[in-house]
Amino acid sequence: MKKISIILIIMVGFLISCTKNFEDFNTDKKHATVVPAQFLFANAQKALADMYSSTSVNINNWKLFAQYWTETTYTDESNYDVLNRNIGNTLFRIFYRDILVDLKEAKRITEEEVVDGVEATIAKNNRLLIIDLVEVYTYQQLVDIFGDVPYTEALDIANISPAYDDASTIYKDLLTRAKTAAGALNTDAGSFGGDDLMMGGDVAMWKKFANTLIVRMAITIAAKEPALAKGYIEGAYAGAFAYGEACAFQYLTGANSNPLYQDLIQSGRHDFIPANTIVDMMNTLEDPRRAAYFDINGDTYRGGIYGESNPFAQYSHINDRIQAQDYASVMLDYTELAFYLAEAAERGFSVGGSAATWYENGIRSSMEYWGVAAADIDTYMARADVAYATAAGNWKQKIGTQAWLAFYVRGLEGWTSYRRLDFPVLNLPPAPDESAEGAVPRRHTYPVNEQTLNGENYSAAASKIGGDKLSTKIFWDE
Repeated sequence: MKKISIILIIMVGFLISCTKNFEDFNTDKKHATVVPAQFLFANAQKALADMYSSTSVNINNWKLFAQYWTETTYTDESNYDVLNRNIGNTLFRIFYRDILVDLKEAKRITEEEVVDGVEATIAKNNRLLIIDLVEVYTYQQLVDIFGDVPYTEALDIANISPAYDDASTIYKDLLTRAKTAAGALNTDAGSFGGDDLMMGGDVAMWKKFANTLIVRMAITIAAKEPALAKGYIEGAYAGAFAYGEACAFQYLTGANSNPLYQDLIQSGRHDFIPANTIVDMMNTLEDPRRAAYFDINGDTYRGGIYGESNPFAQYSHINDRIQAQDYASVMLDYTELAFYLAEAAERGFSVGGSAATWYENGIRSSMEYWGVAAADIDTYMARADVAYATAAGNWKQKIGTQAWLAFYVRGLEGWTSYRRLDFPVLNLPPAPDESAEGAVPRRHTYPVNEQTLNGENYSAAASKIGGDKLSTKIFWDE
């Protein structure tokens, strides 16, 4: 009996002790209960860069749609079959869950930060503006890919069936937000410092990013909204990137290596080769970037037939620089700005130079980035089929062709440039998906899941844009 009493006393003491320290026992001391805003911001930046850079057929088919690369064995995606792998679902998930939700939470936490002093207050405001710029950049990609998408009702956990906003209205709001950020960013204070993986916390560069992004968005809608585009471009171009400047996400090695390294080297697979579309064109022009874009096959550059099965060993391969673990992903740069301003000049906008000047600046900038020697650049620029005064076609063909060549690797920009200007002429694959209606896709179809989980809003959006098809044009696509 005495033994039992002792046991009971011990048990009661243990229970009292547990109750006393209950909160300690149930607190995970190894994980933060609130993730700091700068970590969420950095995570969103990396998710954005990863998605933008990847060539995984489950995530990013833009290098195929732009016809920079083609497939070797499995040719579904280069024939525009986007349903087999349900790619739309993956895109929505990455854009909304992995990028925009983290940005929204980073913004909320930053807004709640208590700071002391003028400089700290300015730095806090800078952080909020930079978060907003990355949101603008992300939403612009969503619109350019799908058209109408959830915007004003997006990211609300209490609303699992958000309405789709009009794409043109979204674009106009994005332009307003970018202009606000460009005007309000204050270079006298800091921002995220080293936690900013795109610009290293450089506020001055973020101002240039904002103005360059304004030019990009404005030129995209210039055919549809010329007066609006003119005002934005003329007000922003002088504050945009200077020659040689860019926003690039610098990858490291190992788990933080470039997705292209993971897709092309680490996987041990040989799924992609340069497409004949770009290789043949560059061969005709004797483009000196070929050695930087591709590896030669024997004594010539040879691209795989777009959309067909292509034995890997028989064609040129992707250059080693592009497949390096630490290859930086260019998100926005001077090269594209120059081509946009060449187009703006042709549209009659005042942009501090002629179309010919900006066109040449774009080509030279691209070639310097790829390490082409100055003498070779001069030789290329002097060619009758390259020089702005003598190259074939109207300004859309001249600018569209050279911009498309310069956007190599950056598939979304290449595909978007083609859709806007309809140049260069791309090849048709042998068995294009019926949703493309016998042409290069003009948009990506919505996620299949939206048809069941958000059916009413999906149907309304599909009907409004003219049908949820690859052939349906986005509002800016004239």
